This record gives sequence, C-alpha cells and structure tokens, in this order.
Amino acid sequence: MISRREFLQASVAASAILGLGGTGKFAAFAATQSMTQDQLLDFEDFGNVTLVHITDIHAQVKPIYFREPSINLGVGEAAGKPPHVTGADFLRLYNIEPGSPEAYALTSEDFTALAGTYGRMGGLDRVATVVKAIRAARGDNMLLLDGGDTWQGSYVSHHTNGGDMVELMNLLRPDAMTAHWEFTYGEDRVREIVDELPFAFLGSNIFDAEWDEPAYEHTKMFERGGVKVAVIGQAFPYLPIANPGWMFPSLSFGIREEVLQENVDAARAEGAELVVLLSHNGFDVDRKLAGRISGVDVILTGHTHDALPEPVVVGDTLLIASGSNGKFVSRLDLDVRDGGLKGYQYRLIPIFSDVISPDAEMTAAIDATREPHKAELERVLGTTESLLYRRGNFNGTFDDLICQALLQEREADIALSPGFRWGTSLLPGQDITVEDVFNATGMTYPNAYRSEMSGKLLKDILEDVADNLFNTDPYYQQGGDMVRVGGMGYRIDTYKPIGSRISEMTLLKTGEAIDPAKNYVVAGWASVNEETEGPAIWDVVESYITRVGTVSLEENQSVKIVQS
Repeated sequence: MISRREFLQASVAASAILGLGGTGKFAAFAATQSMTQDQLLDFEDFGNVTLVHITDIHAQVKPIYFREPSINLGVGEAAGKPPHVTGADFLRLYNIEPGSPEAYALTSEDFTALAGTYGRMGGLDRVATVVKAIRAARGDNMLLLDGGDTWQGSYVSHHTNGGDMVELMNLLRPDAMTAHWEFTYGEDRVREIVDELPFAFLGSNIFDAEWDEPAYEHTKMFERGGVKVAVIGQAFPYLPIANPGWMFPSLSFGIREEVLQENVDAARAEGAELVVLLSHNGFDVDRKLAGRISGVDVILTGHTHDALPEPVVVGDTLLIASGSNGKFVSRLDLDVRDGGLKGYQYRLIPIFSDVISPDAEMTAAIDATREPHKAELERVLGTTESLLYRRGNFNGTFDDLICQALLQEREADIALSPGFRWGTSLLPGQDITVEDVFNATGMTYPNAYRSEMSGKLLKDILEDVADNLFNTDPYYQQGGDMVRVGGMGYRIDTYKPIGSRISEMTLLKTGEAIDPAKNYVVAGWASVNEETEGPAIWDVVESYITRVGTVSLEENQSVKIVQS
C-alpha cells in the first residue's frame, strides 16, 4: 500500500506532469478532452543538456493499443513503491484524475472505455515528430538515447531479421543504444548490423566468453551544451538465462558492478561532467544498482516496460522509466555546471497518435518497409469479443488465447506460455489480423512443443519462474513476468521462499489435484532449448482463431494470488 508520505511527495511533483501548469489547468484540459500537439509538447527549456529517451519499442511502428498492468507486485524493499503501484493507487499516488488522458495512458483503469475516447498511442512517425520538435528547440544540446528491445516484436521485423527497424531508427538518428532481444537474431546478425550503425551500440557488461574481455564499446563521450557527457551502455544482464544462449555462444553478460564502476570512474577521469547509464537492467535492478554505484547522475532504465511520470531519486541518481511500445518519449532537461548536476526538469510525453501529427519522412519510410508484407499483415483471422492484453504479472487475456490454442490445437492437458512483457492489445469488437498475432508471438524460437511432464516438474517450473519474479533481491530477478498457464490452476504466495510459493495445483478439466508422480501432456512455446521441435506458435494460434471465428474469454480466475 502507498504511505501518506509517499502520496504527499508525489502530489507535490504532480503539477509538472504533462507540463500543463498544475492540476487545475490539467483538470480543465482533461474535461474538454481537447488535447493539442502544442499542449503535449509545451515545455519551458531548462538547463544546458537535454536527454531524450525511448526504450522497449519492440518493433511497433504503427499506433497501437497497449494496456498497462493491473497487477505489478513488488517484493522486499520494492513492495508498494513505484513502479509496483497500479490502477487507482497509481492515480492517487500521482494525483491523476480518473478518466483523464494520463489515466488512460498510464494505467489499466477503464481501459476499454477510455480507449474509445483517446484512441491509439505510439507510432514511430509520431515519435519522430516529437524528437524533431525537441531537437529543433534544443539543437546541439540534445542526446537521443535508445534503451534497446527495438528490433524485435512484429511481423515485419521478424521477416527482415530486424532490418526494417534498423532502417527506421537510423532515420530517427539516436546517438546511442543498448540491447536485449536484439541478440535473439543471433550474434552474427547483431555484429553485421552494429558494424554499419551510424551511432554507438553500447554494452559495458557484454564480454567475450572465451577471453573475458569487452566485446562491444562500453562508453561514448559527447559534448552537449558545453558539457562533457559520458553515456555508458548496460545490456540485459541475464540474456543466456532468459533467452537461448546458443544464439550468442561467444558472449557473456551479467550485471558486472565492478566493471561498471571502473567505466564510470574512467569517464570521470576523462573529464565527464555528466554520467548517464543507458540501461536494460529492469527497474528494480537499476534501483538497487543506483545505491551501490557512485558517480552516475542519470539511469535511463528499460526492460520492465514501466512508465513513470516523474523520476525516482536514489541518492544523487535520477531513475527515468519511459514505458514501452512507443507510447511515451521522455525528455529530461539538466542544468550541469561547475562539474556537476545542479537541477533538472522532466516530462514523460504521451504519444497520443490522434493528436500528434505524423512526420512525413518517417511515415513514408514505414510504409515502404511494410508494403511488401501488406496483404499478410492485414489478413483477418477472426474477431474478438474480449479485451485482449498481455502485460501484468500473471495471465493476460492474449496469453489465455494462446494457451487455449495450445490446449486444443496440440491436444494437451496443460499449456505453458512465457511471461513476455511485449505484445499489443486489442479492443472488444476488433478484427484479429496476422499482424496482431505476430505482435504477441513474433520471435526467432517460436516452436510449439508437445511433451509429457510430471506434476513435480510442473511445480518446479512454476517455482523457478516465481523466484525469478518475486525474489526479494532484484539481482536474482532474471526473467519476465510469471509463466502463463492454461488448463491448470494454482495458488501462489509471493512472500514465501523458493520451493514453497506454489500450491493447490489443479487440473481444470477434471478438478483433480495435480499428482507429482503422474505425467501430463503439456504444450508450450519459446523453449530456450536448441533442438525444440513443433509448429511455429503463430501457426497454432492462427489455426485456433480461424476455427473458432470469434474469440470470447472469461476473466481468468485460476490463479490465486496471496501476499502474506
């Protein structure tokens, strides 16, 4: 729960949200629902360095719906703190009016109804408009930094091995990026792209596994506004655990605190007056890191897809969380003088696609990359009567759709679907297209396996994933959200230790308790094992949707969540 102190602290800062000059003016603005591009971009220039941050785009170049999580549980020191605050608690914490544009952009509250009012968000051509406007205002004082998970997550990116996103991001002109899902195209493909990038690809924690030496550039020095700025990249540290290590066998990752501190110290020794960590660690990892590493002024965090309307301050370090899927662009203006950071102003800019005009140059480039695939992208498979979404600690309805497809098309007792955070949303009444399915499944190891697993192995899998998500030490949180389960219910107590979080496992079709000694037919996908066999998950889902025609899903109540 939110403490009164945290609530009051957030309320004081809330007048800066969206730059509308206070809650009274914002309330009037929200009531009329008359957003304009000028209002969204209105920002009084401050200081001499501007950082613009985007992250976790996941190859979403067109405006989309994306429902923020209704459940995002924190444990240990993170319990009840942003970003582990959702729904009505989030609105109260940041003094946001229910039903307002911000409430729609930042929470799951009344999502379907508000989506009808405020429409889609994102679109790389709208992002380009915002970036160009800030660049025009700030000139050489600006750095555009990409937090990674950029090249993967769509039909076109899958079929071009990320080539479409490389082309479009080159047009957007970032100054540096780091990475995560990029490496699932294989290290040879990443190296091929990086060798041709017109900007820096940074990974302080990416090492050659054999020689134990840096495999990529770790720091890039810039001069902006008369200030020497060091940008240090931090790729996702758990790539060989969360993703198939056989796709990048010569590389090792990890948090590598000591290496990072050495690189920070080296940057300071070279005269850096501002040190920025461009990170894909995830928010809780970066919050812990900020308390252990000295000399970092700003951490631009990514991976966990959190969108926060103000920085979280840890000691002397600002943590910036810029959301995902192109829904937001962060602008951070900094006053750097006398060798240090003296002040800041921040804006999380929501990309309302019906309000922000598309940039013509980027629109043309997007259309060109999509044109060869247009017919397949638009091919309708069926319709949905339910809101389809993924994001959240536990089963989303899009995950339930995938699990239903696995259960029926693969004739299984139980279905397992990974807790990925990427994947867009569909409103009730929308057609489901091939593009929509790929937005939730587009990846390079999509085989849908079918095998037998014992009840004991199933419990061990759930326990392992739960520990990745709910370990009280953020450095041991090494995966995504909880694995999604179809055909089986269970109880989870997030505060218990590994081995005792999962109980009351039940086979839904019979109501019987899962027997540890009995084998069950299990279907799943996205196994990290190299020899996994089976049809691509998008083919399984397509087969199911075309067979049922209309998707209708009841609220999933098979997982009982306990925090005690």
